[in-house]
Amino acid sequence: MAQPQEWLYGIHALESVLEREPERLIELYVLKGREDERLTTIINQARKFGIAVQFCLRKTLDDKVQGEQHQGVVARAKPGKQYNENDLAQIVDQAESPFLLILDGVTDPHNLGACLRTAEAAGAHAVVVPKDNSATLTPTVRKVASGAADVIPLVQVTNLARTLRDLQQSGVWIIGTAGEAQQSLYDCKLSGPIALVMGAEGKGMRRLTREHCDELIKLPMAGTVTSLNVSVATGVCMFEIVRQRG
Repeated sequence: MAQPQEWLYGIHALESVLEREPERLIELYVLKGREDERLTTIINQARKFGIAVQFCLRKTLDDKVQGEQHQGVVARAKPGKQYNENDLAQIVDQAESPFLLILDGVTDPHNLGACLRTAEAAGAHAVVVPKDNSATLTPTVRKVASGAADVIPLVQVTNLARTLRDLQQSGVWIIGTAGEAQQSLYDCKLSGPIALVMGAEGKGMRRLTREHCDELIKLPMAGTVTSLNVSVATGVCMFEIVRQRG
């Protein structure tokens, strides 16, 4: 039986895997004739770990990643670690003051990648998504995350409402974002063990998710625009939490 594998691409993503999990890489494909210092470093590191390197025409690379922006480097790799509810329980138990990002139905891989990058930069311990109706850890997500996808766990859970209840029982305060909330982000206490819940693009949180939040907050919108892209709103909220957590 053939072993499962995936395609990785982009300079940040490949640098991150080579730094943390070089054993995952099977073969590296590089754009022929491209001279780039970071790309040269990736090639040298790959060879140091005994990873085969092939130089290819652009069309060959484009075909491997179906036209995505690969920045001249693509790798065939073993799949990364998959995180589940048991892993999340361990993460929460081991963290002195858990800080989580929960995405309820974010299906755009670019938004998920951007949220992973923001969450890692903010020092969150994990990003949680439901298994259904959500973007997963694809090569596009990894590239947009610029290496963050190999650092911060992306936890897929079967039942998000049950996960929220379990987190509450572990002492984690669940903060949900909703346009109709009465309280502003900046009027809310956001320190201590906390999980920030962001809803899907355009739809917001599902009703059951909303009902399991301890508190609902909104971003104060001063202009004519009524909402922000979910990854932008996530950044605003997460770094206000960072500020309050000190």
